Amino acid sequence: MPVILPSVVRFAGTLLIAWQLLASPPGYAQTPYDTAVVNRLVSAVADFQQSPTARHGTVALSVRRVRDGEALVSYNAQQSLASASTLKLITTATALAVLGPSFTYTTSLEYDGTIRDSILTGNLYIRGSGDPSLGSWRYGDSYEASSLLQTWSDAIRGAGIRQIQGAIVADASLYDQLPVPDTWPWGDLGNYYGTGLSALNFNENLYRVVFRPGKTPGAAATMVRTEPPLPYLTLSNRVTTDAPRTGDQVTIYSAPFGNQVWLEGKVPAGVNEFGVKGALPDPAYQAAFALTQQIQADSIVVTNPPSVFRARTALPMPEGKRTLLLQHKSPPLPEIVRQTNFQSINLYAEALLHTTARTLDPKVTTTQAAIEAVTTYWRSKNINLDGFRIKDGSGLSTVGALTADNMTSILSAAGKEKYFPQFLETIPVVGESGTVRTLARRTEAAGNIRAKSGSIEGVRAYAGYFTATDGELMTFSLMVNRFTPGTNRAVTSQIERILSLLVTLPGHTEPAAADTK
Repeated sequence: MPVILPSVVRFAGTLLIAWQLLASPPGYAQTPYDTAVVNRLVSAVADFQQSPTARHGTVALSVRRVRDGEALVSYNAQQSLASASTLKLITTATALAVLGPSFTYTTSLEYDGTIRDSILTGNLYIRGSGDPSLGSWRYGDSYEASSLLQTWSDAIRGAGIRQIQGAIVADASLYDQLPVPDTWPWGDLGNYYGTGLSALNFNENLYRVVFRPGKTPGAAATMVRTEPPLPYLTLSNRVTTDAPRTGDQVTIYSAPFGNQVWLEGKVPAGVNEFGVKGALPDPAYQAAFALTQQIQADSIVVTNPPSVFRARTALPMPEGKRTLLLQHKSPPLPEIVRQTNFQSINLYAEALLHTTARTLDPKVTTTQAAIEAVTTYWRSKNINLDGFRIKDGSGLSTVGALTADNMTSILSAAGKEKYFPQFLETIPVVGESGTVRTLARRTEAAGNIRAKSGSIEGVRAYAGYFTATDGELMTFSLMVNRFTPGTNRAVTSQIERILSLLVTLPGHTEPAAADTK
């Protein structure tokens, strides 16, 4: 049975941990978790909860054995809390379970009309399948945007086409939902991490704005260019210069499908140029625009400007038969999942949420319906999802919530599935890799815990797996919500202490002396 330690009292300056044995039924069996090992762990959590960094918020911890799903340690573990990006573990585990490790996305280059005398009388289409990795630089030269555009251009020339009496059309009609969940903050949407999902994503839907900082703090920072060039956007720049080495303090404001962008904030002095990543308002249009530029550079004439077809728009999709020119396959799903968890890419998580949900239920057309499909899937595995109130697939929503018990229940169930070894490899190692590479270095936790991190305003969270001292595979979820602003270092120190104690736990639960109270 789990050790439940929800109550902490201070008396005469001494921290007392109140075990809820009196509330337990007669014959409640204590386990080896009633030991100095677990006392140190729970004391650390209780100290954290009562510290100036977290006393006005909530600290929650759940530790569960994977083999049988037994909850072994629970502290505020049934409180619904913001999970931040640890939610990506649930999204990616579900994707591997439903889609399978051999799954790949397919993007098709097609044309309609006829080719005669090197002239295509018709349109050329890029048909999207929701691939979030299309044009990404993360998977080698053959996948990145410039190589992909050249491959497409070569395929067009290889078909004998030297002129297109039509347009390059981005076919993003697969999805008809809003590109971003409706609970994402406005201040996130123009920034790279807040980019919207399209049926035709391109280069991870990002661009860079390059500034030339002023000579002194307070001076205006000049916007030099965008990478790639985006002449169809209007950028309004109010960025100024801060002290050297102060980093990126720029917020980019824009809305999906709009062409107006506002740049606010500061960039550091002391460098010649400083780049900031933004979210493309319309990644599908950028794919068509970029291919148009590429083929024109390769001496292929296009008579009409690039365009986009989406579901539920006034512009009707041409109904002519299309001919396939080329198919582009994404990297295998485990590679996409690994990037999702190692680099915490919100776009990837949202894409996997929708792809998985549409596989479970082809009628899914909204983020809420996708969430319901995923929730139904885990409930079918007999997972208790009381308190599970997620709003997206990435954890960027500030109002989505789940419990630490929800997380460890799902991760425990995933640990018994045939895809689990591949899933485990997609989770970073504390102190060594991914977004946890600098966490808990030179502690017992380094190299011994695989964990996904999560961080949004007022939230720090970690979840994943570790091996107990007796060899049992364990899963855990640690969430801190509404910690005191300005105490990031103290929060990190407390988290590192807890992670270091996790790896000292045993995983067995042989019966010990029964409590008869």
